[in-house]
Amino acid sequence: MKKIVLGIASISIIIVAIAQKKKPAPKKIDTPMASIERGHAVYIKECMSCHQEDGGGVPHLNPPLYENQDINNDKKKIISIVLKGMSDRVPIEGEYYSNSMASHAYLTNQEIADVLSYVRSSFGNHASIITPDEVKAVRGVKKK
Repeated sequence: MKKIVLGIASISIIIVAIAQKKKPAPKKIDTPMASIERGHAVYIKECMSCHQEDGGGVPHLNPPLYENQDINNDKKKIISIVLKGMSDRVPIEGEYYSNSMASHAYLTNQEIADVLSYVRSSFGNHASIITPDEVKAVRGVKKK
């Protein structure tokens, strides 16, 4: 009788183990807040040295990011600036900024989307997030 009980118990354990293995992993849901948090980390690493911790930029060199209409309005333009860099002399509120910005095309679509979503929701900006697909469309090539 002991052998039968042990056999049934062993089979039960095996069935439970098999059932647990077949359960799909819960799908990770990406939220705007998660994107913004990741973007903050990218900003610190890639952008802060020029645009400063507070997004204020450097007078006559690196433009401020706060309450900036180019950042708030035109997603394609700011994605393109991050991808291609910029060397134009830019007027913002009567002041010109002329320091060249290097291309950051080495960043992934996700990283660019995250950092721009962070900038578009920080420093007094209140714009929608940017998705990796929007970055991909501007980039024009596949890159994760």
